Amino acid sequence: MKRWITFDLDGTLMQNPFQEWVFPEIDAIVAAEAGSATACDARGEMIAEHERRLARHMYVEAYDWDDILSGLLERLGLVLAIDIEQLVIKHSCEPKVSLLEEGVLDALAALKAGGYALAAVTNGYFKFQYPVMQALGLADLFDAVVTPDRVGFAKPDVRIFDTLCRQGGIAAHVGDRIDHDVCLANRFGTCSVLIDRRLPPELADMNPFARATCEAGKQFCEKKARAEQISAEPGLWAPMLPKAVIGSLTELAGCLEKR
Repeated sequence: MKRWITFDLDGTLMQNPFQEWVFPEIDAIVAAEAGSATACDARGEMIAEHERRLARHMYVEAYDWDDILSGLLERLGLVLAIDIEQLVIKHSCEPKVSLLEEGVLDALAALKAGGYALAAVTNGYFKFQYPVMQALGLADLFDAVVTPDRVGFAKPDVRIFDTLCRQGGIAAHVGDRIDHDVCLANRFGTCSVLIDRRLPPELADMNPFARATCEAGKQFCEKKARAEQISAEPGLWAPMLPKAVIGSLTELAGCLEKR
């Protein structure tokens, strides 16, 4: 049976090309077809629909960019064939995509050498994530890539872990968000590891578990949660607090050893 460590991708390990490259190209194509008579902000409209779906807890549908774009084009009365997957592939090259710190690949390889199996657990659809993983050298290090279009569930629904659980246990989940990563891991009952490469100075020299339990660490996590538009009454933050906070992926192996 495998011992899984699961990872979010965007904001945790890598930067994808959507914001800087894919959305602007879609914007340009739609604007050119619509003409000057029709004011159109395709990127803004697509992101607004994404957020509406998230607000309705339509987590799987919220990341279906093909469906979101199709709906936008229908509302505009435009007949266009825009292949978002091909745009992602086109722009999956450095520096358009990048790893978020030096040593990511070495840190992941060390975890595998230590006996862990690695799984990407991401809300991005497989066809939009895997080309980026391949371009950055991540694909060969992961034993599984779990996405909503493949399993029918999206974070923070704990059922996204079901396929992995049939093959072993999950030792930890690592991610950069409170709502989709920390809450997911806490609800599931595994070690939640929050990664943030901009830790305040007062947390920098602490060990990952102390960061998560000290007052400054709790305030830091609560501030992140509010930035994600999570609201909670005093005393209700506990399920949203990570078990450990790391400032670099290089801290993860030592953090797991101390559990």
